[in-house]
Amino acid sequence: MIFKDETIYSPCSGTVEKIVTKENSHVYEWEKLFLVRAENGAIVEISFGISGYVRSIYVKKGQKVDPQTKLGIIQDDLQITGCD
Repeated sequence: MIFKDETIYSPCSGTVEKIVTKENSHVYEWEKLFLVRAENGAIVEISFGISGYVRSIYVKKGQKVDPQTKLGIIQDDLQITGCD
């Protein structure tokens, strides 16, 4: 099986409210991974359009982030799947 590591970046500046996933867990396409409270107060749900295993999480709850902040890495299993 072929795998590819994909880095997840924050889409906005703000503060990590919740880390929904855990390292080494399997995630499906568009599954919620992180919640970030943007500077305008809105909660932004962060998901990624791939399925695979969460290899690393680089942030902690309460940490300040911006669009250059790496949140984590998913090892893409290159399989097309779905998520409710």
